[in-house]
Amino acid sequence: MTMTDQFIYTEPDPLELAEYREQVQTWMNENMPKRDPLNPWHPSEDDNERSSRNRELQRRLHDAGFAAVCYPKEYGGQSLTVAHQRIIDDVSEGFDMPILFSAPTLSIIGPILLEFGTEEQKQRYIPRFIRGDDLWVQFMSEPSGGSDLAGALTRADKDGDSFVINGSKIWSTFAQRSDFALMLARTNWEVPKHRGLTMFIVPIHQPGIEIHTIKMADGTDEFCQEYFNDLLVPAENVVGKVDDGWTVATRLLFHERAAVGGASPYTQGKMRQRRADSLEDLAVLAAKEPVGDAGNRRQQLGRLETLNRVHRLLSDRVVRGIKGGHLPGPAGSLVRLFHGLVGVEQASVNMDLYGQQALVWDEGASVGDHGVRFVQRQAACIGGGTTEMARNIISERILGMPRELATDKELPFNQVPRNG
Repeated sequence: MTMTDQFIYTEPDPLELAEYREQVQTWMNENMPKRDPLNPWHPSEDDNERSSRNRELQRRLHDAGFAAVCYPKEYGGQSLTVAHQRIIDDVSEGFDMPILFSAPTLSIIGPILLEFGTEEQKQRYIPRFIRGDDLWVQFMSEPSGGSDLAGALTRADKDGDSFVINGSKIWSTFAQRSDFALMLARTNWEVPKHRGLTMFIVPIHQPGIEIHTIKMADGTDEFCQEYFNDLLVPAENVVGKVDDGWTVATRLLFHERAAVGGASPYTQGKMRQRRADSLEDLAVLAAKEPVGDAGNRRQQLGRLETLNRVHRLLSDRVVRGIKGGHLPGPAGSLVRLFHGLVGVEQASVNMDLYGQQALVWDEGASVGDHGVRFVQRQAACIGGGTTEMARNIISERILGMPRELATDKELPFNQVPRNG
């Protein structure tokens, strides 16, 4: 556990928490718009409208003292505990929340700036995104890299007080409407691949960056590919140390897995699917089906309820285990793995229950979301690191099993064989 995390895990007084819950509930009822349960993401809006709405809602939370409450006060937070944040998450479930800020801005990138950023970087950037001024994105994955994040080919060459960056990144979520990015680039080709990387803060909308959106199966274009052509980034934008970016990147992956798996103290508001599903809704639907299938459908719903409860308990166990030193930091991969498997099961059961309604539907009918989500069900096992990678981390870093042989581990990166 880092010094930054220590204060958020202290156990507050139950009476204090009860008063805080009442305070949050009163304010939410008076100041936040209600969420449409069938349309929580407002897909009819374009990217600019969605971004503007999230920024405005984030500012409301900030002005009331309910934004990023686990962040230190000196950077715009409230220095409160994870229990306070969980209260906000619970109370806000029926309200429209600035979910775009939860990940990666608040739960992944913000903690990295807290842990590795200079004091100037913290003062300059953190209050702005807590206030809702800036959205951030990750420039990590590359078209040729697959799951090998350390094999980055995007290069950053020192030129006086700046670095000149050339290359490409991909699968960057909502880059087209974000303001800043954390980018991992190669600064040294003569050392093994993990030792020649550097993490940079990159303003997105400037000369040298070209953004292309990627159309998804459901018609959205939340993912992007970026091309960098002689992009100039000042040396003061280095996060951590030059050539030690892998240290920063591994910690970023820790926060990413915690956020994706629901175990991060820095998210705000519960992450939602494009259509809000509840077991109550599915139970009503299952009751309308032929009697002969009733037993099987009850089993399916019971399995989903069990998985959801285990997920919540597992998240709490991992958070407390890391806090108490009983589990290592990589234990976040346990939650990440389970999250992916539960997502696949949820999509499969929904598809089974809705049947042909989810295959062919009238325009505008929300039931079609289940068909689209079934097609995309494996996304939960890929985003934030694949389930295969999570299993490797669990086996090697938690269970202590031998690592897979890596022939390029000590080889200078410019000597590593590559296609093309």
